[in-house]
Amino acid sequence: MSVGVIIQARMSSIRLPGKVLKPIAGKALLDHVLGRLSLLAYPVQVVVATSDSLQNDAIAQHCLPKGVAVFRGSESDVLDRYYQCANENRFEHVVRLTADNPFTDIEELQRLIEQHLAQHNDYTHSFGAMPLGVGAEIFTFAALERSAREGHASNHREHVNEYIQEHPDIFRIGELEIPVAKQRPDLRLTVDTETDYRYACTIAEQAPNRWVGTEEAIRLCSRSA
Repeated sequence: MSVGVIIQARMSSIRLPGKVLKPIAGKALLDHVLGRLSLLAYPVQVVVATSDSLQNDAIAQHCLPKGVAVFRGSESDVLDRYYQCANENRFEHVVRLTADNPFTDIEELQRLIEQHLAQHNDYTHSFGAMPLGVGAEIFTFAALERSAREGHASNHREHVNEYIQEHPDIFRIGELEIPVAKQRPDLRLTVDTETDYRYACTIAEQAPNRWVGTEEAIRLCSRSA
């Protein structure tokens, strides 16, 4: 069963330009995302999907020497970028991650993939209960292909998952149940602003382990509050 992880990344963030390559505890933000995936037990192929804009040459130049595959597509039509990347790599199922989430919960991602495959869902996610930025989602290539074909609204093209989320009548949708200790939806563990970035740096620098887990991140957040 071919499962691919597509990490969307771009340098042109409006609120925090170039954030995906900004250093956090000595590593580029994107490298935190890639490093965590090395802990995933399920065999996956990882691709960083950026746009063909010249400013994103920096992302390709960062990834390729590390042996990380890079796909380049549309800057504004992220849904098409995902579809073309998944199609080119012949992925049957696609995990969607973003390069501004350095604290993705790999333990829950493993469970997410397993549940998605076992339940034969079109789309499965782990959003809503955990802190913003640690959840993930996975969809079938067929669901992605249908979204690319039928999702014409601007929000569908920009956010990849919204055509699926808006049509539970068409797609079989599952949600991962999250352990109580990880349920803190009020916390932000994503990097969207300068404030988020400084907070992420603080957490990563204080973490006793190389890859801070969600429960530990919650404790560090409480300590910093």
